[in-house]
Amino acid sequence: MAARTDIRWRALGGGPKVVLLHGGMQTSANFTKLAQALAPDFTVYVPDRRGRGLSGPAAPGHGLRAEIDDLAALLDETGARNVFGLSSGAVIALRAAMELPIERLALYEPPLKRGDHDPVAWLPRFEKELARGRRAAAFVTVVKGTGDLRYAPRAALIPMIGLALRAGEGRRIGDLIPTMRLDAAVIEDAAGPLSTYAGVTAETLLLGGERSPAYLTGVLNGLEPVLPRVRRVTLTGVGHVAADDSGRPGLVAAELRKFFC
Repeated sequence: MAARTDIRWRALGGGPKVVLLHGGMQTSANFTKLAQALAPDFTVYVPDRRGRGLSGPAAPGHGLRAEIDDLAALLDETGARNVFGLSSGAVIALRAAMELPIERLALYEPPLKRGDHDPVAWLPRFEKELARGRRAAAFVTVVKGTGDLRYAPRAALIPMIGLALRAGEGRRIGDLIPTMRLDAAVIEDAAGPLSTYAGVTAETLLLGGERSPAYLTGVLNGLEPVLPRVRRVTLTGVGHVAADDSGRPGLVAAELRKFFC
């Protein structure tokens, strides 16, 4: 069992219960628009994962087991049986569905290891930059390593990001940069053949963006024939963070509304 900590969540709406699990460098606040779009039809629970937002700190050795235990506690407390996860949140939700009473599971591009591609190859450079206090550089390492802004030159990005992190909302994002090591631990703990997920009994919706990195589309391609009760939707004109407030959460909400109803 993972060490106990205080997990907080936001709740709104009324109706069937749905949990939304955020991804890396996010908190529950990043799903504000998505939750509001679903609230007329569902009771929506949006937790802050460990080390983020209003929840307690992550313990040493934090990884996938702690995240699954936290989700289990939330499901027990709320009675929710429907779960949506974005990115690392989707990895947690998928693995949790193998042992928790999840009935409907919606996944937006879980960055699972597949083939020769390592989705956390950025981690050693990231850790060195954090150790030197270079948070802007660490941020750029993550976004380029995960496929976002991959064509933009680091030399141009780092000073721009540095300015952004010192003002307003950027300060909150700056505080979240070190938590990416927690997401990396989740992804590393989940490494293994995609055939593992043949045991998932939940009805599953695989969501992806037309503009997302190819390796994320490849993960969905690998999962689709493995999961026994699955449907697949590709959203036009969006990428990996469509569910975030900065993306197109209305598009994601429309698919979740149909799936969870």
